[in-house]
This record gives sequence, structure tokens and C-alpha cells, in this order.
Amino acid sequence: MIIEVQHLKKIYGSRTVVDIEHLGIEAGETIGLVGNNGAGKTTFFRMLLNLIRPDFGLVLSKGMDVSKSDDWKQYTASYLDEGFLIDYLTPEEYFFFIGGLSGYTKAETLHKLEAFKDFFNGEILKSGKYIRDFSKGNQNKVGIAAALLQQPEILVLDEPFANLDPTTQIRLKNLLKEWSSKGLTSLISSHDLNHVTEVCQRIILLEKGQVIRSIETNEGTLEELKGYFGED
Repeated sequence: MIIEVQHLKKIYGSRTVVDIEHLGIEAGETIGLVGNNGAGKTTFFRMLLNLIRPDFGLVLSKGMDVSKSDDWKQYTASYLDEGFLIDYLTPEEYFFFIGGLSGYTKAETLHKLEAFKDFFNGEILKSGKYIRDFSKGNQNKVGIAAALLQQPEILVLDEPFANLDPTTQIRLKNLLKEWSSKGLTSLISSHDLNHVTEVCQRIILLEKGQVIRSIETNEGTLEELKGYFGED
């Protein structure tokens, strides 16, 4: 397993936000994390990325405790929200910074950004705008592209389809499927059951911080999830 969670628990006051006894993710899996607001999805991701520490248990990445080693950062990329961006930069400046961390020259970074031309839809590069002046949807585009630009082995995205127009949502799904075919391990949370069941190979259903179900996606998965959440 590339990621393993053991006895993971996070408590705020009297409320247990995450309580996962065990969860294993194989290399190359695309995992969808679904649940209502307050289910613990974002808190789980933040512990996975060592942004907050669990009260109990641990997260292992390739067998390494993420709280005790930084080695996992070399092959992991993420975008959870606009707080991950350096919003006083232009997109180009930000991509050059991210590319530089991976050892790319500016020319190499620009070449790699060609893969996101359709996804950007002419709204990101050469705009002359700072990232802070973009819409939430276009900020999402910058953050997602910057994560993929690093060519990670593990990708973590929190609500990546939010604020994107329908055309861009389809293009993002195609991007994620393409990267999955190359062996990328992805963890994606989403409130949109249609998107997550189309992209992900397995769905993890969270309720009050606990894993309620782990479902291999098939033709009936969407209807099963809709039934669980009470959709007609």
C-alpha cells in the first residue's frame, strides 16, 4: 500500500471529527471521498498532508510516518483551497516558482503547461492579472495545474470541481483520467456524486469522521450513493 491509515483520530473539544481505524490505498488507485458537510473529509486530508496532527494514530506514506519524515513531500502534491496559492503573483510567476522547486527551467515549465491549454481555456496565462484577482474557479485551475505540474505520485484534491463551469469540469475529469492511466494515485473529495463516481475507481463514504463504506465503482455505484444520501 502506498498510503495506510492506522487508528487515526482527531478531536476538537467534545467532538470527534475523524475516527478511522484502518484505511489502505494501493498505488495507482483513484479514490473518491464523499460525505456531507462535517463528515471529516478536509480534516482527514490535512492530517494526510501533515498540516494538522492527529490526536491518536498515524498516516503512513510508503511506510513512512508523515509526521516524522518529509520524504513523502518529494512525490506528493495537493490543492485544498486558495490558501495554497501565492496570490500576489501572476499565474506565470507562480508556475515558474512551483516548476523551479521541481528543477524545471522557465522554458521547461512553459512547455509542461501546454498540457493544460484546454483546461485553462484561455483564461489563465497572459492575463496580466494577479492570482488574487481571479474568480474562485480560475484560482482552482491554477492550484490544480500547479499540483499536476510537479508530476507527483500522489495527488490530493479537495472539492476540485467546485466553482468550475460545466465545460471545465469535463476537461478536469479527462485530465484526471489521463493521469490515472499513467499510474497516479489520487484522493479526491467532492459533493458531486456524478463526477466522483465517473473519475474514481473506489469511493470512501465518510459519516461523522468514520468510514461507513468502501465501494468499488461500477454501473450501480451512483444510484447506491444517491440512495444513501436520500436523492430521488
